[in-house]
Amino acid sequence: MSGVIVPCPICQVKNRIPEKKQHLVPQCGKCGQKIIVGAATVPVNLGDEDFQHFIKSTETPVMVDFYAPTCGPCQAIAPFISRLASQYAGKVVVAKINTSDHPGTSAHYQIRGVPSLLFFNKSIVIDQIVGAPAESELVSKLEKLIESS
Repeated sequence: MSGVIVPCPICQVKNRIPEKKQHLVPQCGKCGQKIIVGAATVPVNLGDEDFQHFIKSTETPVMVDFYAPTCGPCQAIAPFISRLASQYAGKVVVAKINTSDHPGTSAHYQIRGVPSLLFFNKSIVIDQIVGAPAESELVSKLEKLIESS
């Protein structure tokens, strides 16, 4: 399981925060202080086995990037998807699912082309972008997602 390493703001002990729990305001393993992951936040990698549970159990709005590793446009938007994960930490959870490795979830949401971005609020799809959007368009969609929550 991958994650991020974040020092505690009080005791400076380094804590490994699993990526699927970074939005839950984790606590330091030594002193119990709440840790804000903030700029260290990374997109959450999901699969067929945990996608539905993650979406249903997350109170924060979620943007999911359905991508394929061999897709040029997917690779082109990956850097700003990662940047938005840290920029919107605490407001929106940014997740990713590899459609090549996890075709079940892609079929469930009728993903026919990648990249496809789905925007969830309280486990309901409220918006979608098919194709590689400009970063400004994606920021606009995220702001609307935050307003709708």
